[in-house]
Amino acid sequence: NYEAIRAELSDIGVDWDWRGRSDTEVLLAAFATWGVRESVTRCIGMFAFALWDRQTATLTVGRDRMGEKPLYFGLVGRDLVFASELAAFYSHPDWDGEINRGALALMMRHNYVPTPNSIFEGVAKLPPGSIATFDTPKSKPHIERFWCAREAALRGCNEPFLGTAEQAVDKLEEVLGVAVSSQMVSDVPIGAFLSGGIDSSTIVSLMQAHSDKPVRTFSIGFNEKGYDEAIHARAVAKQLGTDHTELYVSAHEAMGVVEKLPKIYSEPFSDSSQIPTFLVSALAREAVTVSLSGDGGDELFSGYTRYALSDQMWSKISILPKWSRRAASNAINSVDTQTLNCIGDGVMRLLPDRWKVQRPGEKAHKVADVLSLDSPEAVYMRLISHWNNPEELVVGSTEPLTALTDAENKGVLPELMRQLMLLDEISYLPDDILVKVDRAAMAVGLETRVPMLDHRVVSFANSLPTSILRKNGEAKWPLRQLLQRHVPQALVDRPKMGFGIPIGQWLRSGLRDWAEDLLSDTALDHGYFETGLVRSVWESHINGSANNEYLIWDVLMFQAWHKHYREET
Repeated sequence: NYEAIRAELSDIGVDWDWRGRSDTEVLLAAFATWGVRESVTRCIGMFAFALWDRQTATLTVGRDRMGEKPLYFGLVGRDLVFASELAAFYSHPDWDGEINRGALALMMRHNYVPTPNSIFEGVAKLPPGSIATFDTPKSKPHIERFWCAREAALRGCNEPFLGTAEQAVDKLEEVLGVAVSSQMVSDVPIGAFLSGGIDSSTIVSLMQAHSDKPVRTFSIGFNEKGYDEAIHARAVAKQLGTDHTELYVSAHEAMGVVEKLPKIYSEPFSDSSQIPTFLVSALAREAVTVSLSGDGGDELFSGYTRYALSDQMWSKISILPKWSRRAASNAINSVDTQTLNCIGDGVMRLLPDRWKVQRPGEKAHKVADVLSLDSPEAVYMRLISHWNNPEELVVGSTEPLTALTDAENKGVLPELMRQLMLLDEISYLPDDILVKVDRAAMAVGLETRVPMLDHRVVSFANSLPTSILRKNGEAKWPLRQLLQRHVPQALVDRPKMGFGIPIGQWLRSGLRDWAEDLLSDTALDHGYFETGLVRSVWESHINGSANNEYLIWDVLMFQAWHKHYREET
């Protein structure tokens, strides 16, 4: 919204010697006029900045509300260093880059390194919605929040939307429509990612409603059963009349991206949907310079199965004796994933579409894992964890405090489901989802914009009661209803699919030699992992007795990143 800020400066008589029309110059003029904090509260959208004040000899760095853009900082030698990616630090003559074992343990649990930690000792991430001021390189930064997701969520609960469910959909169309139209302003070609899911389809629907020509849309397809969303995207694109481009990618082509990942993600990162995200970004960049995405819809509008699952599971298992829960857990875990998938697929064919899930065997094993836990928070942590005991895997590690384990964030909201949504909003969303999209897109020179994360949309979503968010038991009910105003219901009502790839299959086939090399005794001699545990998990995956794709991918992504890092430094 830099043009609106520039107009406001003009209205109050600021006599700025404008050199051009860039957003950066407007931001600088705002800082000079109002100061940093008051200026950033006027900003809508994504940003990360560093500002040197010559008069006070202070450095101020800031990051947008939701954490769409990254900012790392730390002390190297006697110098304060800061950058948007860690690789920038390597050129400093005093850089030693000691691995933070606690952060590595966190990565093994979550597949990302949660803020404020980084993979390196002495280097931190600035939390979203924050400003940090440094008086000297060695001084402790003064960090203040100009916007807080926790406070915004609490305010939404205390000041709930009081209209009807239909009025909520009307208001959502208004608020999200403003966000979409404002983010379509661009002096370069613009388009959108379209998976055919609720979130991206809603964004594209609103884009097309605000455009007098077909919107450019892009999707990636895979031939593997259960992983292809391109057919759904094609149907939505046809209905909306977009200028649609799709690309079917072979397993060989997708696996070719793997060797690029350590450079794309300058911090180890192991959400395997990073691969299709890079591919669709590269496809879009052939035609446009800016692309809108539907990220944020699940966290803001209660889209993930685990929200309801955690709530339902705890309400049911908490009334059962612990011994019976343990027995049931052991019984489920005694059956391998593939067998459970076959049984589950048969059952799924008998259920309504909204109750169907992908890969039911894996979900059953997750259920088994939580049966013996003793609190709803523990249930949720288990559901979102990869390695359940990463301190056993990472030698000499202790997991640092995170947003998920900080007592300050515990029980903030009265309803468990809203509490879990908040935890994702302050951890999983900025540290996984937004990292995945931003780094993949920037690697090909594509700017991504996320209308759902306009803070006005966030505030409205926070105000919606769960009775509207999950009306009639439907996840993301308001978004579904809004989308149905633009496309037929038949295109909306289908099982949720993640933006995934068959990484487990690939590790047993085309990626096996690459993985074996990174998991060899020689490759593991750096001493960060318990080698025997890694090899045991790998062998179980290879022989098909367990599906350990996520556990192994976490280790492999660190191994690949660490190898690249040693070569770079």
